[in-house]
Amino acid sequence: MNDSQLEMKLTELLALPYETEWAEFKHNNDEPQMIGEYLSAISNAAALLGQPFGYIVWGVENGTHNVVGTTFKPRRQKGQGNEDLEPWLNNRLAPRIDFRIYEFEYNGGKQMVIFEVQAANTAPVAFSGRRYIRVGSHKKPLSEHPEKERRLWEIVSGPAVDWSAGICESAKVSDLDPNAIQRARTEYAERFAGDPKKAHLSNEVWDWDDVTFLNKIRVAIDGRLTRAALILLGKEESTHHVAPAQPRMTWILKDDKNVEQDYKHFDPPFLLAVDDLLSNIRNLTVRYLPDGTLFPINVSQYDPWVMRETLHNCIAHQDYTKAGRIIVVEQPDSLLFTNLGPFLPGSVEEVVVRDSPQEFSANPFLAQAMVNLNMIDTIGSGIKRTFRIQRDRNFPMPTYDLSEPERVRVRLIGQILDPNYTRMLMSQTNLDLLDVIALDKVQKGQPISDDEVKALRGKKLIEGRRPSIHVSADVAAATDTMVEYLRRRGIDRDYCQKMILDLLKKGPAKRNQIDRLLLDRLSDALDETQRKTFLMNLLQEMRRAELIDSDGRGVGSIWQLHSSEAKPED
Repeated sequence: MNDSQLEMKLTELLALPYETEWAEFKHNNDEPQMIGEYLSAISNAAALLGQPFGYIVWGVENGTHNVVGTTFKPRRQKGQGNEDLEPWLNNRLAPRIDFRIYEFEYNGGKQMVIFEVQAANTAPVAFSGRRYIRVGSHKKPLSEHPEKERRLWEIVSGPAVDWSAGICESAKVSDLDPNAIQRARTEYAERFAGDPKKAHLSNEVWDWDDVTFLNKIRVAIDGRLTRAALILLGKEESTHHVAPAQPRMTWILKDDKNVEQDYKHFDPPFLLAVDDLLSNIRNLTVRYLPDGTLFPINVSQYDPWVMRETLHNCIAHQDYTKAGRIIVVEQPDSLLFTNLGPFLPGSVEEVVVRDSPQEFSANPFLAQAMVNLNMIDTIGSGIKRTFRIQRDRNFPMPTYDLSEPERVRVRLIGQILDPNYTRMLMSQTNLDLLDVIALDKVQKGQPISDDEVKALRGKKLIEGRRPSIHVSADVAAATDTMVEYLRRRGIDRDYCQKMILDLLKKGPAKRNQIDRLLLDRLSDALDETQRKTFLMNLLQEMRRAELIDSDGRGVGSIWQLHSSEAKPED
């Protein structure tokens, strides 16, 4: 918009009622988190009220609509971490929406700013993991207004056209893999075996003919096969029935330099192909040493349930109309799962906060069939369970890359990134899952919100200032290991003293030799400086006790046994 168009638009906005939910007026408030939350709220409100755009206007008193001008300079403003405001906001909106920033003069040179915000169109818009809505003149979490949320989902989802429920008129039961059908019966029986009200189905499933069974698991409608049936149970040579879609999964092995080493394609039936793909992944053993023990913990890089759940989610939510593949890239320290289509919950944090089933699915018919076949969780809590499993394993959380609106990337990390992070998880088993997710972002160097910083800092889980926030090294405060250290301190002192005497019995030694011998053996409750101080104090105590002598105090000083001690060994 040019200046004259902006003046006209401002005049229109000023004439609106004070409680118009798709327009917000501010004077100078330029706090980045607040702006992001309003982008979410205004975008969602505009969609709910049938407006193509919503607006945030700076330079206007909210209660009176008097034009007063503003000092807000969005092009100069920074988000958290000294990142320019516009990309900082963009990176935290999910799904991405278009918003445009206009700066202009109005009514005698008063500086004005307008954000023109696109209405939500594929899913309710979240900012930093939370969805917001305008209720009158107030910004509220969308989850607090379920009726508005339900209506908004209906609007942004458009007509309920489920690609996976489409009938493949020319397909017959003979196009399905008999082994896949047999496996499906087994999974169906297991699915209902523990349900008192439906346990009878576990026995009856073996008496049904194939058509009845396919109707029951909802991959057929009145005996006619759907696209879901061909994806889950179809023979490889029968995929032409779902053309132009090309249901395929691809595993790619890369080395630490990101060079491709091997690959393999997996076609339907996906019910069986999942096992084949996962069997190619080299799930190595990772070893780490907890505080206060000499015994390492050995765990696999990836939890089998987490790998399977992540791949099943790719199958359930893939946008098959784009004729793309589901891709699994294996690297030495991670697995990357990619599928086409938007992440409908908006953000991972939204899934955790809501703690309830997802209301919408990209392929409802396919997803329900996968529930019936024991492939995905009945109540839609698979993502949250995935995070809990990783947390219980003391491993990094899955990373969801939602930077592209029509592609979801999920990375499972198969190594310890930050020992302090792992140490905290092992000692503080009651940490809130949202705190764990925020702490995980810190160890990965990802930005976190002001609220997350406040929560983590209040619990002494992080240190430093933006952009150099890191997981706290203050083990005493963060993990309570100082209590254990103090209890062990006498043991450490006696052990170190014996090691020093044994070393000097073989002849004089420099101070740096003593450091190399013992520094790595001291408790992790001390940082490097504290460990060196501990050794220096111990050496002085041993000298005062006439156990050892020295020609100085520096790292180059020579230490030897006191004359009253035993002679050096040959």
